[in-house]
Amino acid sequence: MVSVKKVCAEDVLSEAKQYITNPESLSLIQNSLNYAFEKHAGQFRRNGEPYIVHIWNVSYILAKLRVGPKTICAGILHDIIEDCDVSKEQLALDFDEEIANLVESVTKIGNISVKNMKEYQAANHRKLFIAMAKDVRVILIKLVDRLHNMRTLQYMSEEKQKRIASETLEVYAPIAHRLGISEIKNELEDLSFLYLDSEEYHHIARLLEAKKSERDAMVKKMIEDISAMLTLHNIKYRIFGRSKHLYSIYRKMTIKGKRFEEILDLLAIRIVTETELNCYETLGYIHAQYRPIPGRLKDYIAMPKMNMYQSLHTTIVGDAGSIFEIQIRTEEMDSIAERGVAAHWRYKEGSKYDPRAEQKEIEDKLSWFKEFTTLTGESEDNTPTDYMETLTRDIFEANVYVMTPMGKVIDLPNGSTPIDFAYRVHTDVGHSAIGAIVNDALVPLNTVLKTGDVVQIKTSKQFPDPSEDWLKFVKTNQARNKIKNYLLKKEFERRQEKVEIGEKIISDELKKRGFDLKEFMDKKKIENISGFFQVDNYVDLMYGVSQKSINPISVVEKLTNQKKPYLDSELINKINSKDYKRQSTSKNGLKVSGIDSMMMSLAQCCRPVYKDSIVGYITKGQGVKVHRSNCPNIVNLTTRLIDVEWEDSVNVNTRYDANVLVVSRDRNFLFTDIVTVVSQYKGNMISINSTVNQEELTVTTKMTIQVMDLDHLNTIMTNLKKVDSVIVVERQFI
Repeated sequence: MVSVKKVCAEDVLSEAKQYITNPESLSLIQNSLNYAFEKHAGQFRRNGEPYIVHIWNVSYILAKLRVGPKTICAGILHDIIEDCDVSKEQLALDFDEEIANLVESVTKIGNISVKNMKEYQAANHRKLFIAMAKDVRVILIKLVDRLHNMRTLQYMSEEKQKRIASETLEVYAPIAHRLGISEIKNELEDLSFLYLDSEEYHHIARLLEAKKSERDAMVKKMIEDISAMLTLHNIKYRIFGRSKHLYSIYRKMTIKGKRFEEILDLLAIRIVTETELNCYETLGYIHAQYRPIPGRLKDYIAMPKMNMYQSLHTTIVGDAGSIFEIQIRTEEMDSIAERGVAAHWRYKEGSKYDPRAEQKEIEDKLSWFKEFTTLTGESEDNTPTDYMETLTRDIFEANVYVMTPMGKVIDLPNGSTPIDFAYRVHTDVGHSAIGAIVNDALVPLNTVLKTGDVVQIKTSKQFPDPSEDWLKFVKTNQARNKIKNYLLKKEFERRQEKVEIGEKIISDELKKRGFDLKEFMDKKKIENISGFFQVDNYVDLMYGVSQKSINPISVVEKLTNQKKPYLDSELINKINSKDYKRQSTSKNGLKVSGIDSMMMSLAQCCRPVYKDSIVGYITKGQGVKVHRSNCPNIVNLTTRLIDVEWEDSVNVNTRYDANVLVVSRDRNFLFTDIVTVVSQYKGNMISINSTVNQEELTVTTKMTIQVMDLDHLNTIMTNLKKVDSVIVVERQFI
């Protein structure tokens, strides 16, 4: 467990005075402490301490980070809105708008309608990170608040301990790492590890402790030898041993499958010098005296990490065969390595904080922050959960570093491709990508990138059109969402064009019949009849008309309540004459209003089933053939059509043939799974035939099945769509 100094209000002021001398700034901090003491009076934490103790600790840690006085004040007041019934407006009056905004940004969302705790947490995180994109001080306050909460987590129930530790490990530690604040990140990880896997935590701690005296002796000897060498060469330095934190050891043991004894950097030494030149000189002297392990030299000075971290790393073999990891850096690099963004933007007396200027500098220093800001700006279109999943994958888990031809570093998650790279560069580059050159070689767009790759995207202004196939291999949520949004927009535009075509067809039919367009081309009226044609709304109805799957004549007649023109008397006489075979009822459950009896049969081209929208066609000598209303063979006919209806009920044993087409990706046992679904949902298989497309590796299956009615058929088709590898399921016209 981390040993923490107990602090009070005087400690906060004392630490602030180490770098703040302006009386007004110190007075502001004192007023904030008094205000918080008054507002939090009578409130206690789980451990029995007054709540103000938490406030003192948060503000003390912020002062240790050397942040500005207003950031310390916001840290002191960070729970005022949430816990003390003080509004943001009141806080702005009592202090100022800047402090009130910071406090409001770290305040949890109040009562909102959410499905579960995960969604509530995601909503709070999104609020926090949106605020962070505007002012990085927000996340500094929240990280410090979470750090002290983790230090006192032992007083919570086990369930809360695990939930809070898990959230800390998944959200707060990664963002601390991205901001380069390793002091906070390491402690958050170790504390989370303690509560999530106490047994393993203590196991590794015991392994470290077992050989501590032996390791300390070896480190001391190596420090003495290196110190003598640097003194001999007149290099100013600080040198000390450093301990590896427990969670990083655990990760190497689990992720890389290493035994405790195999982790090379358990013996670690850090050398802090004055200049970059001193760093490289020191590295040269060490390599001249000790044997370096091949492949373990890393120059993060020339190529800083995405969180601004700079240092030289090398692993050497000592005199007794012991292995040491050596880190070499300047004082400024060491400060940034420990405190990250908090060190780089340390408060300077007399300087005025400008959020826009500071955020711009952050974007310049932290290349990922610009992508983060862009992602956050787009987040309003996503659910909080989607936003956090994107942030986790695209920002927190990004550990592959590739470069543009101009040397700009782009960070991506493992498994990313040139398409992910293209969308990270710019949305338009992604949309218009047609090829990729990686390390001067033309490669497929689904090539997996690795750290160090130099990537160039070939684009085309003539064909800026993402492919749906890209969704199968892109890794980042950002690229996936951009592609999906583009395809949806294009589909909407194409569909809108079809809807306009459908509207013109209906308008022309109404004009031909002499109806007033203002009266009948009314979206609400047309929407009301959409269900008759088995679609849900106006748009789907017009789309169906344009695609010739819905008969425009039927739409107009339903809309205007106009029946089809009466058949001429000669044709009626023929229908009722002996030339037509009479039948009092139809075995298929069909009837024609106004005509006693006639020969009727279901058309084989479209095979209607009970409850389908239907229309009759009077043949010459074969009675009435009943078609589905959207059958291509009758959809454009205007004569010899007649209204046909289904009986209110039919014989329960009556079955109807339906033609169904299934397109799938080829795989083993596909045929068996399709037949099983039809059988499982009580469909009778009449015939089935499958053909394989070897080039596209797809299978087209055509089958005729017997069903009770349209609902029964739809149930079977819906479940066929759920079969693994199935792409399309639809009824077929012959």
